[in-house]
Amino acid sequence: MTNSARPNSARPGSTPRICVIGGGPAGLTCARVLQGHGIEVTVYDADDAVDSRDPGGTLDLHADSGQIALEDAGLLDAFMSWARPQGQAKTRRDEHGTVLAEFVPGPGDEAAPEIDRGRLRRMLFDHLRPGTVRWGHRLVRVHPLGTGGHRLEFADGSTVEADLVIGADGAWSKVRPLVSDATPRHLGVCFLDARFDEADSRHPEIAGIVGAGHMFSKDDDGRAVILQRNGDGVVRGYIAFRAAPDWHVAAGVDLTDRESVRSHLVREFGHWSAAMRALIVRNDGDYVPRSFRALPAPLTWEHVPGVTLIGDAAHLMAPFGGHGANLAMLDGAELAHAVSRAVGPEAAVTLHEAVAQHESDMFVRSGGLAASSNDALVRFFATTDEPDLPPDHEQEHRDHLTRARAYRQERARRRGERAGA
Repeated sequence: MTNSARPNSARPGSTPRICVIGGGPAGLTCARVLQGHGIEVTVYDADDAVDSRDPGGTLDLHADSGQIALEDAGLLDAFMSWARPQGQAKTRRDEHGTVLAEFVPGPGDEAAPEIDRGRLRRMLFDHLRPGTVRWGHRLVRVHPLGTGGHRLEFADGSTVEADLVIGADGAWSKVRPLVSDATPRHLGVCFLDARFDEADSRHPEIAGIVGAGHMFSKDDDGRAVILQRNGDGVVRGYIAFRAAPDWHVAAGVDLTDRESVRSHLVREFGHWSAAMRALIVRNDGDYVPRSFRALPAPLTWEHVPGVTLIGDAAHLMAPFGGHGANLAMLDGAELAHAVSRAVGPEAAVTLHEAVAQHESDMFVRSGGLAASSNDALVRFFATTDEPDLPPDHEQEHRDHLTRARAYRQERARRRGERAGA
């Protein structure tokens, strides 16, 4: 099946055919804000349905990025109805369980409340027009058409043509090669994702250690355990260590055999206290191997007409600081606003000009945060005898709110300048 699009036009005000590749937070936010501007968009995603796979753990949405995107999408109140402000709590322990530092959010602190990834994705999807997302569409290649348009080819043999292709397809983006030859590099740290179901009743000791939010523990050899309180009584655990992606081969570990993994972890974490080792070996279900990867930071490219990137496809970074998903959603919202300036009878710029300006703004917004997040991960897992203390979370929250006010003011100024140009 082929769905041909209108040819791309250099004239301001033309109505483009827009395709978003990837139905994660970035792509869905972009689609929602585009629809708020009255602009048609179709999202293509490889998953069979919005909830067909485990979406991962919890996210903290920052007042100066993710929450601004949700406000633009008209979904901030919906988010707050599901968010967990108490999930902002953080505890740092050593390998013996001794508390090194604690942060408890104060009353009314909504600088970075938590929400499960699956809940966020469902919320965004539910607020799109029916039929916006085409599930079960795995992109295999993109063919430039020579006029700024592109033909998308999917694994099922279907094709579609678009005036603007938005790559929101994550770390291994199929769209990225159109604008950059950058690929994710391994940061030298791997981890195993585990979970504890009905934690308060079935794993009360573990629930007590993790508290209401996050617990971080690390030894001097770069081994760490990070626990996150999720919704529905679930605690997610991340057992992390410095290693190559194929560490299990040299270690003789069968990743499909839970007991094989556990035996290895007991040896590796044998010097940890019994209470802390429980966080490593009492999980429900199998261990899921993952690794930390990042794109070069800052990553920029020369604008290519008819295509752009947002989210992890544009600036995949380490999760330290929690900036990745937040920037991804803000990317989506800001790109949608940029496109709206090139559509309709009042448009003063072409689609290419609007997208190119958005990319320039995104590079400035994301480049430094990506580099600092990657550096923070390397420092966290470094071998050191120095005590590993967390940042000042109270100051972080004040900074989120200060930056949110400044961002809105600066955005209003820029829009005023563009409207008067």
